Amino acid sequence: MKKLELVHTIDDIFNLVDSAPTWSKELKEKAVERQKNLLKPANSLGQLEDIAVFLSSWGKKTMKDMEKISTIVFAGNHGVCRQSINPFPQEVTFQMVETFKLGKAAINKICESNEINLEVIPIDLEKPTADISIGRAMDETEFIKSFNIGLRAVSENMDLITLGEMGIGNTTIASALCYYFFNNDVSSWVGPGTGSNQDQVIHKGKIIERAVKTNRPDIVRPLDAGVSLGGREQAAICGAVVAAKHYSVPVILDGFICTAAVLPIFFERKDILDHCLFGHCSKEPGHLLLLKMLNKKPILRLDMALGEGSGAALATSIVKAAFKCHVEMATFEDTGVSGKQ
Repeated sequence: MKKLELVHTIDDIFNLVDSAPTWSKELKEKAVERQKNLLKPANSLGQLEDIAVFLSSWGKKTMKDMEKISTIVFAGNHGVCRQSINPFPQEVTFQMVETFKLGKAAINKICESNEINLEVIPIDLEKPTADISIGRAMDETEFIKSFNIGLRAVSENMDLITLGEMGIGNTTIASALCYYFFNNDVSSWVGPGTGSNQDQVIHKGKIIERAVKTNRPDIVRPLDAGVSLGGREQAAICGAVVAAKHYSVPVILDGFICTAAVLPIFFERKDILDHCLFGHCSKEPGHLLLLKMLNKKPILRLDMALGEGSGAALATSIVKAAFKCHVEMATFEDTGVSGKQ
C-alpha cells in the first residue's frame, strides 16, 4: 500500500503539491459519451451528470468503487478567542469532541444514515494557537505538524472522503483568510458564527482587520497565510486535501470554514482542488461569496451552518445517487427505446 512520506519543511509541501496526479482526460471523455447515451433526455439529470463525470474522471467505474466513504473531522482551538469574538467558551470544542466520540452529535447521525465511517481528530486542544490579532497563529513547525496529521488521516484504500472541522473561533479564522486573499470589505466575510449578535459581529470584524494588518508583513507567499492566520484544523484540512489528490481519492469539502481552510494551498496551485466537490452552501454569509470567488457550485443549499462536516456528509447521498445512475442506468441501445429524432 502506498503511503506518503511526512513533510518536514514548507518546500516539501510545495513538492508534494506539484507531484500530485490529476484526473484522466480519457476517462472523462468516456463518461461524457456514456451520459449522452443513457436512457433520458440530454442533460435532464442536471448537476448529477456533472458529479458522475467528475467521479469517473478520477477512476471510479462501478458502485464498488464508492463503498469506503470516510468523514474526517479535525478539531482545534484558537488564541484569538481571547478577544471575545465568540459567544461560546473554548471548552465547547473539548465537549463537542467527546460528544462525537459518544455518537450523539448531528454528524454521527448523518454518517450512520449514509453508511459513512467517521473519524474525529483533535489537535492539541489544550494549547490554542497564538492570538492572530497580535501576531502569527503558528510557526512553520506547528503548521507542518498539523499538515502531517491531515496527510496521515487519508489512505489510498478510501473511495471518497468528506472533510469537516470543529473549533470555537474558527469562523473568525475563516473570515480572516478570506479577507486577506480577496481584500473585500471585511463585512463581506464576517457572520454570526455560533450565534453572535450584531455588536459581536462588528467587533469580530475589527479584530480580523487588526489581525490581517498585523500579519501581512510576514506573509510572503500564499501558504504563509495559513501559518500566520490559520489554525491547526485548517492546516490538517490542507494536508488531507493534498494526500487525497495523491491517492486520486475524491473529496467533498464542508462549509465556509473548510472552504476557506484550503485557500493557502489553492492560491499556491489553482489545480489543487480539481478532485474536490463542495458539499453545500452554508448559511454563514461569507460562504456564498467565497464559492462565487472560486467559481464552485455547491451540491446542496439547505441553510445549514453547523459545521462538523455535516453538509459534506449529507451530500454523499446525492453523490452516490448520481454515480449509480451513471454506471447502472440502461442506454437507449440496451432497451431499444427510440432516441431523439
